[in-house]
Amino acid sequence: MDMDVRRRVPPPHGSVPRRQQATGAEGERVRVQAGDALPLPIRHTNLIFSALFAASLVYLMRRWRGKIRASTPLHVVSPAEIFAICGLVASLIYLLSFFGIAFVQSVVSSSDDDEDFIVDSRHARARAPPTPAQTPCALLGSPAAATEKMPEEDEEIVAAVVAGKIPSYVLESRLGDCRRAAGIRREALRRITGRDMDGLPLDGFDYASILGQCCELPVGYVQLPVGVAGPLLLDGRRLYVPMATTEGCLVASTNRGCKAIAESGGASSVVFRDGMTRAPVVRFPSARRAAELKAFLEDPANFDTLAVVFNRSSRFGRLQGVKCAIAGRNLYMRFSCSTGDAMGMNMVSKGVQNVLDYLQADFPDMDVISISGNFCSDKKSAAVNWIDGRGKSVVCEAVIKEEVVKKVLKTNVQALVELNVIKNLAGSAVAGALGGFNAHASNIVAAIFIATGQDPAQNVESSQCITMLEAINDGKDLHVSVTMPSIEVGTVGGGTQLASQSACLDLLGVKGANRESPGSNARLLATVVAGAVLAAELSLISAQAAGHLVQSHMKYNRSSKALAEETDKPKKC
Repeated sequence: MDMDVRRRVPPPHGSVPRRQQATGAEGERVRVQAGDALPLPIRHTNLIFSALFAASLVYLMRRWRGKIRASTPLHVVSPAEIFAICGLVASLIYLLSFFGIAFVQSVVSSSDDDEDFIVDSRHARARAPPTPAQTPCALLGSPAAATEKMPEEDEEIVAAVVAGKIPSYVLESRLGDCRRAAGIRREALRRITGRDMDGLPLDGFDYASILGQCCELPVGYVQLPVGVAGPLLLDGRRLYVPMATTEGCLVASTNRGCKAIAESGGASSVVFRDGMTRAPVVRFPSARRAAELKAFLEDPANFDTLAVVFNRSSRFGRLQGVKCAIAGRNLYMRFSCSTGDAMGMNMVSKGVQNVLDYLQADFPDMDVISISGNFCSDKKSAAVNWIDGRGKSVVCEAVIKEEVVKKVLKTNVQALVELNVIKNLAGSAVAGALGGFNAHASNIVAAIFIATGQDPAQNVESSQCITMLEAINDGKDLHVSVTMPSIEVGTVGGGTQLASQSACLDLLGVKGANRESPGSNARLLATVVAGAVLAAELSLISAQAAGHLVQSHMKYNRSSKALAEETDKPKKC
């Protein structure tokens, strides 16, 4: 029986055997995997060599201790000792080669996600704007373009940009001054469009902090007010939740929910699943071949091999599992992995690319269509995220006392339970909702995402939520919970390193990476999102049950200017 885990799937008809594939038809060398030389699966081989190393070391230590006590020369060795020494050396070489190389690769490999873990965010804020001597971002022009002669005066540069002689996207790399580049681009845009953009501020922002990672072709920045709801008493912590929004009444409503939760003893949460996903799609000549790769990937005996290959890309990304789906001769492979405190899309993508390169040797007829086949599923509402989760899967709950329901929420338990069933459960079912069994979870998710530097587009799947309300303790008290299976957040990378967003993360105590427990900051942020959603759901449902929704929005969600104009209008007789 063939025990090589990489040969469990028979080759296609007419394919060349492994040893003959070492060189192709044109003398092109094909990559041969180191595991091909092993007669056993890698996990068994690791166990054998580990046991051999431990047994040889213990045996030699005991023998040498006996020789020292008996004053026997150490260089006088028996055949058994020679065998033990050889076994010790051989096992040590194997273990160093297997584990050491992977460790060195993970340390040497530079990735944006890893750098975010080891670079303190205070250093990130102190970074100076890039100078002309620095390597320009690849997105902002080639090094060759940076060496071309550039006009010295801003007016000449603006005219050249307007005339199309200088591309706008090379200004940063060729000027070496991000603020100056943004100003020139803005002036060129004003001349081209005839629009002044007076309300869009230009000064007061560190444009170097977004170079090559957050935004291209900047001409200014948008100001958003940030409100604070709280304290949110969650898992014994008193948290003040930053929310960036332009919707009046949203922060006030969430704040009321926080008050109700705090006066009832607080809320509790649990992260019951944590794993980012990426799902490449590959195509085969036949559906049978696609099914063979599916069987290979989902075979538990092959997981250790795949994990070793996947985990080389990062010190924090660790493969958790692979789930496959077939559509004709196309195979969709949904990889899930832990990502530390990063949201982790880049991290998992690198690991997936490693696995695809590895599989190509055993499946030469595999055609990689895309690194993402939408089975992930990223920035789209999908049942796979609702069922299997993506990012952090969180449930948050609280028991609201009867007196708090009446005093703070201005309603009663029975009315809240009935409204939740008719609106959030039955109403959403009538609408054909997918993960939308809630009142307005996306409102809170979007506000916190923008304030803390998350990807706002991932609000689509992150706001999937089911809100449950039940009467307990003989109908006197209210048990309320929110279950959110795909909260996609991180505390390093992307927009989290910007000054304003970093300050909001610091307010929550989750700024940057947690060195003692990697991943705990991101998980805490996910629970804060769920806790804030719980508070906002409780408050909005109460307002609707009491008939206060329109009244509160008329008070908080209309500009004072509009109200003044309406008041000044002459009344008709």
